Amino acid sequence: MNNIIKGKVWKYGSNINTDIISPPAYMELSMKEAAKYAMSVIDPEFASQYKPGDIFVAEDNLGPGSSRETAPLTLKILGVKTIVAKSYARIFYRNCINLGILTLVCPETEKISKNDEIEINYSDGIIKNITHKEEYSCEKIPQHIMGLIDCDGLVGYLKTKIISGQK
Repeated sequence: MNNIIKGKVWKYGSNINTDIISPPAYMELSMKEAAKYAMSVIDPEFASQYKPGDIFVAEDNLGPGSSRETAPLTLKILGVKTIVAKSYARIFYRNCINLGILTLVCPETEKISKNDEIEINYSDGIIKNITHKEEYSCEKIPQHIMGLIDCDGLVGYLKTKIISGQK
């Protein structure tokens, strides 16, 4: 993954919990089938219209609720690779990273709207809103976290380490 990501925004508010992201009514389905209902509680079109490369943006406290990995996993199955929010529930944040989803913290997400085109330089901590010709700061991603993201998550990272014989 290079250090620049560009895409169309899917924007949501605060306190989007894991039951909204991955509704429990579909937990008995395979993850691929359950992913078709991601965000359906508040956005019935999300799962069918989200395209890999689009960017998921939210306000405060993204992902509170269950510690199950189903919420970030359904997003990953749909092609979500980058999430930007003001803040995250701790377990959701870590589950995203462990699954290889880049999670960025930006205190100015209220300035970003649905369908905006944004460009993120995660190594410099800069988000450019191409639509509104604005720039926002975000937390820089440490190299050890990017190691997980580049390997598509913790499992891929560990496989790489084992194969290469590194500790």
